[in-house]
Amino acid sequence: MKLFIADKPTQRRHLGLWLLTLLIVVLVGMGFYHVYKPLPPGLDIFASERSATDVQFLADRTFTSTDGERHTDQQIFDAIFEMIAGARRFVLVDMFLFNDFQGQLSETHRPLSDELTDALIAQKRRYPTLDIQVISDPLNTLYGGRPSPHFAQLEAAGISVTLTDLTRLRDSNPAYSAFWRLFIQPFGNDEGELLPNPFGEGRVSLRSYLAMLNFKANHRKLIIADDGTQLSALITSANPHDGSSAHGNVALRFNGAAAWDLFDSEAAVLEFSDASVPIPEVAQISEASSNGLTVQVVTERSVERASIDMIDGAGPGDKLDMAMFYLSDRDIVNALKRAAERGVSMRILLDPNKDAFGRKKNGVPNRPVAHELVEAGITVRWCNTHGEQCHAKWLMHRGGDDQNAMMLGSTNLTRRNLHNLNLETSVVLRGSAGAEPLQRGQDWFEERWNNRNQRNYSVGYTQYADERIWPRMLYRIMEATGISTF
Repeated sequence: MKLFIADKPTQRRHLGLWLLTLLIVVLVGMGFYHVYKPLPPGLDIFASERSATDVQFLADRTFTSTDGERHTDQQIFDAIFEMIAGARRFVLVDMFLFNDFQGQLSETHRPLSDELTDALIAQKRRYPTLDIQVISDPLNTLYGGRPSPHFAQLEAAGISVTLTDLTRLRDSNPAYSAFWRLFIQPFGNDEGELLPNPFGEGRVSLRSYLAMLNFKANHRKLIIADDGTQLSALITSANPHDGSSAHGNVALRFNGAAAWDLFDSEAAVLEFSDASVPIPEVAQISEASSNGLTVQVVTERSVERASIDMIDGAGPGDKLDMAMFYLSDRDIVNALKRAAERGVSMRILLDPNKDAFGRKKNGVPNRPVAHELVEAGITVRWCNTHGEQCHAKWLMHRGGDDQNAMMLGSTNLTRRNLHNLNLETSVVLRGSAGAEPLQRGQDWFEERWNNRNQRNYSVGYTQYADERIWPRMLYRIMEATGISTF
């Protein structure tokens, strides 16, 4: 009887196959876990409706006049600087893009990153006991590959800066992120000179690019500050980012108990990012407001829930208006189509997705989605952009009972923004249609939709219509897999 003994090449092949199988199993398991793992406590908040005072709708407008010249009219960061100047005990700023990167843009923009840095440092010097917390996204340091001069100045002035620990969030691009977590993340990152900075001057390491491909972020944009007696808050779509300073954006400023809901959502980010959580030395004022307005804070996937509730709650004859930088989430798109079938009157104003800091984009996802909506009988117009972006994330429901609801904030209506992958914050304002902040929000949309006051904001659907099959296929693949920047 003969014994069969495999030769060494066969043994090596079997060992290689076994190791490859093990690697695939580990990668698939890691990818699956980081898509569905539990969220850190305090995220995905669907807060209660709270009475609010001193509610203001604010907007940054960019438009062309009848002679074709571009103009800007801005309110948001002026209000933020006013809040900082009025603070004596506590300021918390959480902003996604906080840098002077301008990409390939040749024009000069407002230096918002310097202005915000200077405002915070100046107020800290005036009131040394003032507790200032800054939370931001590691993109501003190219994920550790390039130090932020703004953050260095803030820390030198005694201001706490926390970079969000994105590894604690779920992965939006699991086909890649599992590989990154296993083979790249353990080695960290540092300053390098191998590759050009994709967002501005200087050079960075390869690992900065590899970290960027995870496609996730702390995308929030807000400030909380005391006004001497209570907490005041502002939630916006605007970034203190020089290259974004001409974008069109909106914001809501308010006082009251909802500001404390917002603080609780930010305390969760500090906690899972291993930073100390401050306790604002400010009284919690809870008396009811007589203006009939309520404010509700929603974060992460709760923004999708609030959006669909608003859309599904619109009946025949009601009106829904939307202005959105990115619209791609299938649940939202289907809800809009159902509303059209019910006889809801809808107007949707979209960014044409053609400009990104000097680079040209291919119109995905908004152009394929717009085609689908128009086919369903929904009226769509495009922002008439000239290098800047139509960056608002805004939705309003006007019912027949004289009660309106308006939602705005950081959240694009995409899978990555709505499915507990990014950190996001939006706010829902409810009240009488004649209430000033709701009326101002409606007037803002009407001005843009109808090009009022001799200002050119928007163009008809045919201007950027794209009914080709390929962009529709590309959008669906990118939305489903997470291999996308939207």
